[in-house]
Amino acid sequence: MVSAAHRRRLVNGSSRRRVSRSAPAWWIHRWTELTLDELATWLNPRVAGWMQYYGKFRPSELQRTLRRINTYLMRWARRKYKRIRSFKRFQRWWKSVLQRAPRLFAHWAWATDLDGLR
Repeated sequence: MVSAAHRRRLVNGSSRRRVSRSAPAWWIHRWTELTLDELATWLNPRVAGWMQYYGKFRPSELQRTLRRINTYLMRWARRKYKRIRSFKRFQRWWKSVLQRAPRLFAHWAWATDLDGLR
């Protein structure tokens, strides 16, 4: 049985849906005119806010959305840099970015591994 205090800490279903639908609506993968740093500057305040607010209640519910953002970033990179379209080159590039700037994106504090590459 879930206590009343515990129920209040759960993320509301409509809030969860709104957050998870925001990332695809941004069309990040189409913003190829931006650099990786500019993309991080735009994306970080939004994602950090989600992590602070929703992560306080149920960080596990936010993991799926953070992985989805990683997937859109991967798609962005493959569209922007034509030379990394092959999977192996892309994988090397992605690992080098993670090593070079492990905290470039706010959500990489929780989802830094190669999500989506397996």
